[in-house]
Amino acid sequence: MTSSTTPSSSTSTPARRGRWRTVDLVTVVMVAVAFGVVFVGWGALTNVLQPLFLALPPLAGLVYGFFWVPAVVAALIARRPGAALLAELIAASVEPLLGGQWGVSTLGSGVCQGLGVELGFALLAYRRWTLLPAVVGGILAGILEAPYEWRLYFREWSAGYAGLYAVTLAVSGALLAGVLGWALVRGLARTGALAPFAAGRDRSPRV
Repeated sequence: MTSSTTPSSSTSTPARRGRWRTVDLVTVVMVAVAFGVVFVGWGALTNVLQPLFLALPPLAGLVYGFFWVPAVVAALIARRPGAALLAELIAASVEPLLGGQWGVSTLGSGVCQGLGVELGFALLAYRRWTLLPAVVGGILAGILEAPYEWRLYFREWSAGYAGLYAVTLAVSGALLAGVLGWALVRGLARTGALAPFAAGRDRSPRV
């Protein structure tokens, strides 16, 4: 059955993809705010884990992919261009308001991470809302985030360290943002919480 005959499928028409509803906007904002709160706790957890990476600091990137989960979740639920970037920017704005350790610099990270995830879905013309673009977006977010953090936080690192950090961020983005974000949306869909959205009606196992 093609996407033109199945409104709940993992693809959607250009007209449907471009039209934001009030419920879409409200849900994206709620997702972003919720994760902005969670980010404060996750930031504290990453501090606890830092001793594990003292031998090779760039490996710390393996735990940071969680910070772009809201972009993946918002995109998969709302299925609208711009949802990933909007969600990540809002989450990155909430975190410093709650005392996040990186302050307003999280806004720059929000742009890099949100754009990366956005590109993952844009590469497939916003027609696939499955695991594949979520993982690709997670990888691209890590690649975009790496140079931003290198110049802001880790100027003493060599290019080799920065490159390794980009790899670890990309891996973390694929798993902690892409796979985990996709799994969270699938889990919410099974509870019926996403009934107003195509994501809540889509039972396709396709990736």
